[in-house]
Amino acid sequence: MASARGTIEMTLAMAIAGTTGWLVMLSGQDAIAAVFWRCLFGAVAMLIVCFWGNAFRRGAITVRQLFLALAGGVALVMNWVLLFAAYSDASIGVATVAYHTQPFMLTALSALLFAEKITLAKAGWLLLAFVGLLLIVTGGESGQGYGEHYLRGILLALGAAFCYAGVAITARYLKTVAPQLLVLIQLTFGALLLLPLSKLNVSDYHINTWLVLIALGAVHTGLMSTLLYAAIGKLPGNLVAALSFLYPVIAVIVDWAVFDHRLGLWQFSGGLAILLAAAASHFNWTPGRKLLMTDTAKTKRQRGERQQYR
Repeated sequence: MASARGTIEMTLAMAIAGTTGWLVMLSGQDAIAAVFWRCLFGAVAMLIVCFWGNAFRRGAITVRQLFLALAGGVALVMNWVLLFAAYSDASIGVATVAYHTQPFMLTALSALLFAEKITLAKAGWLLLAFVGLLLIVTGGESGQGYGEHYLRGILLALGAAFCYAGVAITARYLKTVAPQLLVLIQLTFGALLLLPLSKLNVSDYHINTWLVLIALGAVHTGLMSTLLYAAIGKLPGNLVAALSFLYPVIAVIVDWAVFDHRLGLWQFSGGLAILLAAAASHFNWTPGRKLLMTDTAKTKRQRGERQQYR
């Protein structure tokens, strides 16, 4: 029962995440202003969640953890700003797929900071993702209705992926902090950071603009984060990783349905290669080992059959 509920929560969270780009474009705001409002309204939503979940108990976070959370907040805000900026240059679908090179960014950072070894299998999946990225770039450059800043959009998405890897690195040291409290701290800090940089023409906002911005913060940040963390507590890691790939798929579908941005053959092939490589990295797939295990199991079964007829 808990697993079924967790699956529903994770699916809803990824469906909400997949429509984030749509709301960003619908808001009519530049990337910095959109992230500012997302942080502000998201912080209000997470404040309610934290009160509801009693996240403000004594000793909930240490001073050292607070500074790490703030550092993660900087990376999170930069991640959103770069990704939102990539939407208008490379389209929502393409930017989101390119953004899902983040597992490999995390692998590279872990190798540099923690001396973690990169296995031959992971290097192979990294190469596949790189080939997929080249296919996406080539597909967009070959003239399929994308803007002149298409390549810049890809680079912005890759920068966002790198920043998100930084968020994941800081999260390694914050496992004992309630995730709702962590998100609240980072969103509040993000709003404070972006306020001086944001060009907010509030007098020009219509009621629809406000509704979109509130949804971006309350629904696409507060509710999505709550559903995500609730699902993670109920599901095994492999199922969480599998369901997380609904996010780019939904983003591509929304981009096609709403903005009529269709992936060309090369872009589709490149996106498929990136998502396959990311999934393989998540699940630690090793083709050679899998083949060896299959052959071993087949040999054991044949031996068992021979012994049965003796």
